[in-house]
Amino acid sequence: MDDHPTQLSAYGYILLIGIVGIVLVSVTILLSKVVSPNKPNPIKASTYECGEETVGSSWTQFNPRFYIIALIFLLFDVELIFVFPWATVFGNKEFIAADPRWGWLTLVEMAIFISILILGLVYVWKRGFLNWVKTTHISPTTNVNIPLSVYEGLNNRTYIIRDYRSSTVVQDDGQATSPAEPAPAPKLGFKPKFKKPNQ
Repeated sequence: MDDHPTQLSAYGYILLIGIVGIVLVSVTILLSKVVSPNKPNPIKASTYECGEETVGSSWTQFNPRFYIIALIFLLFDVELIFVFPWATVFGNKEFIAADPRWGWLTLVEMAIFISILILGLVYVWKRGFLNWVKTTHISPTTNVNIPLSVYEGLNNRTYIIRDYRSSTVVQDDGQATSPAEPAPAPKLGFKPKFKKPNQ
C-alpha cells in the first residue's frame, strides 16, 4: 500500500473534488427551494419556449438534418481545438534549439491535419449535407406511344412566320391572300340615358 503514496494522494484529490462538487450542487438546489418564492399562476405555467402553443402529438417525425448538422459542427469544432495546443508549442525556442527541424515538422504536421479537415468539409459540401433542404433532381418521364420520328419530323420542318404588320396572309402552300375584312363592331342594343342633375 505504501509503495505508491503519490498515486493514492492523486485519487484522494479527485475524490475530494467530487465531494465538494456534490455538496455545492446540493446546497444550491436546497437554497433555491427555500429562498425562491413559489406563487404559481396560469401565466407562469403557460408555454414560453418559442412562444407557441403545442399542436398535436409530440410523437412526430422531424428532419434528421438536425443531427447531421450538429455532428458536422461537433466534428470540426472538436478537431479545431487541437490547433490551440499546437500554436502554443509551435514557436517554442527551447524545442527549436534542441532540434532545428522542429518548426518545419510541426508546420507540415498541422498542414496535413488542416488539409484532412478541408477534405472532409469539401466532401460534406459536395454531398449536400450543408444544405438544409437537400434537392434531388429528377427528370420527368412519360410513357407516350408516339414514335420518335414524329417528333423529329415536327422539329425538322420549316415553318413560315407571318409578319403581323403585313396586310397579306401567307398560307401553308405559299400563296399570299389578303385578309378578310374585319367584322364591324357590334352596336349596343340600347342607348343608355343619363339624367342631368338638378341645378
